[in-house]
Amino acid sequence: MAPSRALIIGITGQDGSYLAEFLLARGYQVHGVIRRASSFNTARLDHLYRDHHDLDPTAPGLILHHGDLTDGSGLRRLLNTVKPHEIYNLGAQSHVRVSFDQAEYTADVVAQGTLRLLEAVRDYQQATGDQARLYQAGSSEMFGAAPAPQSEATAFYPRSPYAVAKVAAHWYAVNYRESYDLFVANGILFNHESPSRGETFVTRKISRAVGRIVHGLQDKLYLGNLEAVRDWGFAGDYVEAMWRMLRHGRADDFVIATGSGHSVRQFLELAFGRVGRDYRDFVAFDPRFLRPAEVNRLEGDARRAADAFGWRPKVSFAELVAMMVDSDLDLAARELSLRDNGHAAVHVG
Repeated sequence: MAPSRALIIGITGQDGSYLAEFLLARGYQVHGVIRRASSFNTARLDHLYRDHHDLDPTAPGLILHHGDLTDGSGLRRLLNTVKPHEIYNLGAQSHVRVSFDQAEYTADVVAQGTLRLLEAVRDYQQATGDQARLYQAGSSEMFGAAPAPQSEATAFYPRSPYAVAKVAAHWYAVNYRESYDLFVANGILFNHESPSRGETFVTRKISRAVGRIVHGLQDKLYLGNLEAVRDWGFAGDYVEAMWRMLRHGRADDFVIATGSGHSVRQFLELAFGRVGRDYRDFVAFDPRFLRPAEVNRLEGDARRAADAFGWRPKVSFAELVAMMVDSDLDLAARELSLRDNGHAAVHVG
């Protein structure tokens, strides 16, 4: 029996790599979309990837394709080539602060890119009669200034170009689901982190700094708003929720969250406390990291997902912080060893 085929757009990111690993463990043939680059951007996939010459095209495994959400014709060709049963749209310019500086690009990739994909899925389904179930990655940033806790019934109040683009993508997905009978599930995921998180995101920036400070590679950590509250979970838990949404009998919209909010300051306290340090000795304020429009508190209510398909988070906030710090302590130790032996430092994410 041929394996189920999944197409992941944004496979090189944190969520894409965790999702690929999750699906491969369940016998899927995973097809990933990567953007052409002059340097390798697949470090998160190295432990999963095998040369395509060694793969059986009818068996489980990971296959990579070049593509981009800004290229609608390319997306259509990909669907016709892969013939996926499931599609996960995780592709985005996903840094909120950067979206203020690259607003048009963010809108093109996040909002219009989703529309291009929906059009491609619509055409594919109408031409072949085959259903490809689509997961559309939303974001808690869509709630913005709406009062916490936020659920599927909470009105969106986006406070950044990224969030506005995600709101547009969400409603495109709802419209195409209702207009063309597409199976499109919107996952409104609150912040989810891991040791694979990019180093410019605040949680990884903190855990990375802890490791480097302990090993004498860094003196200061510069941050913006320490009072911002976020509902932080583990990315490995959240990709399972994506999969469960597409296995659910009815396409719908679901908030995925832990239900517990913590401030950046609390993250700092736990992270530095794990190595016996006081964060106040190392953290300095830099106004460049403030957003033009701040979002003060995001805290999700995921009871609907728990009731519909039994999803609940497994990793606690404290366990997540410890996991990230321990990983970055090891990374910093390797960085120090390389430096002391005259080699260039290693950067991940």
